[in-house]
Amino acid sequence: MELKGYSFLFGDDIDTDAIIPARYLNTSDPAELAEHVMEDADPDFANRFQAGDFIVAGKNFGCGSSREHAPIAIKAAGLSGVVAESFARIFYRNAFNMGLPIFESSEAVADIESGDELKIDMDSGQIHNLTKGRSYHTLPTPPFMKELINAGGLVPFVRKKVENGGYA
Repeated sequence: MELKGYSFLFGDDIDTDAIIPARYLNTSDPAELAEHVMEDADPDFANRFQAGDFIVAGKNFGCGSSREHAPIAIKAAGLSGVVAESFARIFYRNAFNMGLPIFESSEAVADIESGDELKIDMDSGQIHNLTKGRSYHTLPTPPFMKELINAGGLVPFVRKKVENGGYA
């Protein structure tokens, strides 16, 4: 599975309040959450990216509360995923549970600039910077995590298994 889009840079310690501010947590509608993605980190972000683009960030992306709204907002906005130096552990798991691809790579984050065109091969664990003609390594996405992403997250994955007699 390959993902392709342009990069938007953010720094270290982007917490879940910056990803989706608490003032919007009165809804769980993905479309409404998407309208406010990254609003407190970059008020104009929702007007600048296109579907398929990537968030590229530093250390500890998704720290703060354990709200699932954060990966939902990113995914619902149409972003391909997040490349970061590291992720807060609860965000890491919530991302896969919500079907959002994420990738850890210090070397990629150190070299990617805002607006670089990226192509990520989830099977090989390669992040290709098409703008600079460079490649970086990330761990390949484990098969089970790819199943979650392809299903749209944990709940649709389990629902499909139950419908097919797999978890009855």
